[in-house]
Amino acid sequence: MTVSVPRPASTVIVLRDREGHHDQGFELFMVKRHEQSAFMAGAYVFPGGRVDDSDRFDPLTDYCDGIDAALQHLPDLQPAEAVQYHVAAIRELFEEAGVLLARDPLGAFISFTDPDLKLKFDAYRLAVHQSMLPLPLILQTEGQRFALDALVPFAHWVTPEIEHRRFDTRFFVTRIPSGQEPLHDDEETVHSIWVSPVEALERYGRQEINLAPPTLRSLEDLARFHSVEEVLEVSRHKRIQRIQPRFIEEEGRIILLLPGDPLYPVPPDEALTGQTRVVLEDGRWWSRAPDKLSG
Repeated sequence: MTVSVPRPASTVIVLRDREGHHDQGFELFMVKRHEQSAFMAGAYVFPGGRVDDSDRFDPLTDYCDGIDAALQHLPDLQPAEAVQYHVAAIRELFEEAGVLLARDPLGAFISFTDPDLKLKFDAYRLAVHQSMLPLPLILQTEGQRFALDALVPFAHWVTPEIEHRRFDTRFFVTRIPSGQEPLHDDEETVHSIWVSPVEALERYGRQEINLAPPTLRSLEDLARFHSVEEVLEVSRHKRIQRIQPRFIEEEGRIILLLPGDPLYPVPPDEALTGQTRVVLEDGRWWSRAPDKLSG
């Protein structure tokens, strides 16, 4: 079997605080992929996509704040690649959700509370989406810079070797800037929601939404937190483990094994905690422990 090389990709989990909720005081933004999408059709995902050649440019210092933070975030990569993943994350977030992680020369995040500025950047968003204008040129024209340090690494997923379409995806978390409100693009994505991780998992359990395994596991990880600041603080200091699942078939069911499963042994520092299997049952993926494959 010929194994395809995974293509680099970035995903952004956008967070916001919500008032009056004592169980889980934050929400995250999710978009629903078009039913005709070639990848994860109809699933609810976090905004993101492939890293493009246009996400690499020189000199970086003319366009980016937080370069040192980006290099510290992804120490396993060459500096140019680490920055490129961050730039792609910001570009994809702008294209798919209309959220722009950019700052002015005084260090303030751009705000779209001015209707005229909002209209201008809506047009910019469409132009970037259609590859008519590069985002770095737009930011330079508007006196803005990529805020690389606004992104915090959260997870690292690599598509199993059995798949033809493979991605090496870095997941980031970020707090939505004040004065911005995300919205799906109505092309690649057709609907969007703000939802807490717990509520998203409950909706998945009721079969109201569909999730891919990396999204499911990310929501399960996020469900243990109580605030945006807690997510960001823990993520800043945790070790990001590379997760490349393995496919097996057992008793007629498709199972994804995660690093650390009894059938997927790895060194202790590479093993995941918690449940290490994701099982396909009735067309939906469910996290399971090795000794609990049903119910």
